[in-house]
Amino acid sequence: MNLPTELSISVIIPVHNGGEAFRQCLSSLNMVKSIITEVIVVADGEADNSWQIAAEWGAKVIRVQEKSGPAKARNLGAKLAKGEIFFFVDADVAIAPNTINQVKLNFQENANLAALIGSYDDAPGASNFLSQYKNLFHHYTHQNANEDAFTFWGACGAIRRDIFLIMGGFDENYRRPCVEDIELGYRLKNSGYKIKLDKTLQVKHLKRWEIISLIKAEVSDRALPWTQLILRQGKMPSDLNLGWSTRLSIILVYSLLITLIASWWQWQLLLITVPICILLLIINAPVYRFFVYKRGFLFALQVLPWHWFYYFYSGLAFILGIFFFKFSSYAVQ
Repeated sequence: MNLPTELSISVIIPVHNGGEAFRQCLSSLNMVKSIITEVIVVADGEADNSWQIAAEWGAKVIRVQEKSGPAKARNLGAKLAKGEIFFFVDADVAIAPNTINQVKLNFQENANLAALIGSYDDAPGASNFLSQYKNLFHHYTHQNANEDAFTFWGACGAIRRDIFLIMGGFDENYRRPCVEDIELGYRLKNSGYKIKLDKTLQVKHLKRWEIISLIKAEVSDRALPWTQLILRQGKMPSDLNLGWSTRLSIILVYSLLITLIASWWQWQLLLITVPICILLLIINAPVYRFFVYKRGFLFALQVLPWHWFYYFYSGLAFILGIFFFKFSSYAVQ
């Protein structure tokens, strides 16, 4: 089989204090160095010499003295890039040996394809429970999503150079890593461009999640700004984290919580909690079967409270997002 070499690819990586994960990211690129046009690293206000590690590895390095966020960092990298395809990779992600060729094949086989995204694999780098749960849940979500995607993804996302420049790149008003990639995807779709989710295009996430970092990322860096983006767009796609099962599960979790509180005064209401819990288990049965298959029954039991807690704070963030959008000048960016 002849390897696809016609398209030139620039890999663009924003990094802020990348640490050991960034070293592994660069190491994974060693295997495909010969078929990449260039690797551009944008050191975004870092203080751990990540820029020096990148320079020693052989990457082109742009140093930003004051942290400005991944949106601006990626745009700066794109201005320097020469490839026909811009392939954006996060600094805490390791690519697979066949990743670059998969990207090339997708664009070569479909001239109408504007952008391409992948997913995390099912073998996260960090071994603690929250990291395994979070990254495996992300893997499950992408593997069960529509291949005709409505969003872009900065951790493993490729886009044609000319289209990226036409769209004006990422929105630099987002100064934290949040929904700058989703927002670009919305603009691409609204402009009639095709985005594909290739479920076989998988990369390894190396990030270690802890309780505080997980909740902060999912609420303030994802759910709140995504809610405001949805309200600005005026539509909510039924895909990824926005499907009908998620919406119904949020309603059920809040019904369960209200019932438990009310049962303090009317104990008979506890009887209602049983069918609510059964419904939650039935609706989310595919998710729990996935965790049982991947990590076993005991791991899946640990997933249950975190998954239902996820529905709780997602619903709360959606309500807060509506409030901020309608009644406050506060913008989550």
